[in-house]
Amino acid sequence: MRQTSVKQIARQRIQTLFDEAKNVSVSDPKLAMQYVKSARRIAMAARIRVPIDFRRQTCKKCNALLVQGYNCRFRVKQKREPHVVITCLNCGNQIRIMLRKRKEQEDLEQNKDTNETSR
Repeated sequence: MRQTSVKQIARQRIQTLFDEAKNVSVSDPKLAMQYVKSARRIAMAARIRVPIDFRRQTCKKCNALLVQGYNCRFRVKQKREPHVVITCLNCGNQIRIMLRKRKEQEDLEQNKDTNETSR
């Protein structure tokens, strides 16, 4: 029972820190970096994962909160697998997010082939 309460408190603090980081990200980017760094430390201490939407909003290298058009660039690439490349303009770090998994794509192609032959 005690472990779950500690983890719940950690999740609440992480949520609060990310909300505050979003609020001050444009006016004071260094303070936003400190908030993100603190949230990551809390997650490590409580041994929980930072939620994926927060992970995708931060740079792992410099702990900057990524704000589109301000300190990061988003590009959609079609080579090999369709993916999004997020480039941090502070440190140059790139984050790649796959849009479709290979297995899902193969399943879609197989379903398309079976639908065409049944007609």
